[in-house]
Amino acid sequence: MFVLHNTFLSECWPTLCPAVLLPPHRMEIQVGQKQALVGNTVLYCCLTPPSGVKVHSGRTMAEKINMEGKASNGEAHLDEMVANGFGHKKCSKETTSEKIKRLVMANFLVILTVAGVIIGVFIGLGVRHMELSRTQIIYVGFPGELLIRLLKMIIIPLVVCSLVSGAASIDPKALGKLGGWAMLFFLVTTLIASAIGVIMAFIISPGSNTGSKPILLDVGEQPQTKEVVDSFLDLIRNIFPSNLVSAAFQSYATSYKFVTKNGTNGLPNITVEKVPFGTDQDGMNILGLVVFAIVFGVALRKLGEEGEILIKFFNSFNEATMVLVSWIMWYAPLGIMFLVAGKIVEMEDVGTLFASLGKYIACCIVGHAVHGLLVLPGIYFIITRKNPYTFLWGIFTALATGFGTSSSSATLPLMMKCVEENNGVSKHISRFILPIGATVNMDGAALFQCVAAVFIAQLNHIPLNFIQVFTILVTATASSVGAAGIPAGGVLTLAIILEAVGLPTNDISLILAVDWLVDRTCTVLNVEGDAFGAGLLQWYVDRSAKTEEGTELNEVKMEDDTPTGPEHSPLIGEKARRGAGDEKAAARGSEKESVM
Repeated sequence: MFVLHNTFLSECWPTLCPAVLLPPHRMEIQVGQKQALVGNTVLYCCLTPPSGVKVHSGRTMAEKINMEGKASNGEAHLDEMVANGFGHKKCSKETTSEKIKRLVMANFLVILTVAGVIIGVFIGLGVRHMELSRTQIIYVGFPGELLIRLLKMIIIPLVVCSLVSGAASIDPKALGKLGGWAMLFFLVTTLIASAIGVIMAFIISPGSNTGSKPILLDVGEQPQTKEVVDSFLDLIRNIFPSNLVSAAFQSYATSYKFVTKNGTNGLPNITVEKVPFGTDQDGMNILGLVVFAIVFGVALRKLGEEGEILIKFFNSFNEATMVLVSWIMWYAPLGIMFLVAGKIVEMEDVGTLFASLGKYIACCIVGHAVHGLLVLPGIYFIITRKNPYTFLWGIFTALATGFGTSSSSATLPLMMKCVEENNGVSKHISRFILPIGATVNMDGAALFQCVAAVFIAQLNHIPLNFIQVFTILVTATASSVGAAGIPAGGVLTLAIILEAVGLPTNDISLILAVDWLVDRTCTVLNVEGDAFGAGLLQWYVDRSAKTEEGTELNEVKMEDDTPTGPEHSPLIGEKARRGAGDEKAAARGSEKESVM
């Protein structure tokens, strides 16, 4: 099956073969065993002499093309004109220079992004020796700051509109299936990532043989420790925001106050209880927005015709947002270049940092590489039998943006664009699954949290038994769901794991000291897992569609095999009656002749 474009028909086809146009105004081309549908007319032609032309019923052939020519969502038809030897301009063999030019143009944005990262590293290393002031360092990173602001600006309209339109366009039963498979994939991969983190930490032992603890100053504000129960209650509270407007820039968090009782008989005040109370902290409550958007989309579908206008509004809003994303994508290489350069210039005393925490950094990066380059591609290949590294190349721009911005939420707009345009994922799948993945799928965060927990235990010479290791695995998987998709979001939930296994939380300062680097590989792994989840769901939808199509074809074939009676036509019936009358008259005439 192949598709011919109008330019090919007008320029090449008249010189190659005769053509006959037949009703019912559908175009069909037969060359040997090949057919192609063009426009709305049936065209019969061949490259062999005219005697080889086979003419079929227009409607039958159109039905065949309809059945054979169905492509999966997001997949383009392959143009086989060059392979079959016909064409005029496109039939000539492509030269090496033209092939290189075509490949460069097809991957131009990816090449720019890679160049931006490399140039950013060299700029950072070159400017680093100039001993810039804090203000000058901020100025160096200003173009990168603009990229982060542009991406954050687009997150809320993109997430809300894409989820509303996606949930409204999918049948509720199919929506439940897709959501269930997606959550199963995210849960399994996060558990695998946590297990890899624990295994790598025990193999490399980053916290042992370091002598005394490394002392690092000015590592920023440490997160407040919270009880494990309160952390999970905060997660549930954020699923149901009390105010949608405030959820766009604030989330719920638990703080504590100590209730004291005045002493009697001159005794001092006695602390009675540590009581939790709710506060609003800065940061988007994307989990609450995701849940609201999905439920709102299902409600719009239930309305039927009354909800169509609002669904069209969200669809249009979503398409306009994606146009803005395509414009932002061309600024991304420049922004990433200055983000990387600014961060390299900002680093202080790198030698001491890597000398004291080098094994921890290596453990995290190696674990992320194993999960991102072997485990996730392996799962994708085993299920789909497709090349996972071709899929990875298609999302390279989004991965580089994730490395530069260190935020999976900020990378979401570019990831949607990449998987739809480069990897053949349909809009319904990508715009429904990717926002959910950016919220609940945190493979990188879970892996680094497990490494950090074992690292802190080894620093403090605290042996971990099987129950504690299992607790780390489960808690890291569960707490990564609530991790904010922002820079250092995973560190905020690390305290939950340390509290769960009774490890000191003071050593989180060591993790914060190198989080600027580890968090970037975490983000790359997070967004890669989201993209592979979307690709697997697309494969599942395509396979389901092919299964249903095969069932329909079998039913049609069975109907066609049933014996059919002779065609009845008024003309045939009249001719038959006339023939019978003539035979009777001839018989009577012969009888008379025999009597005489």
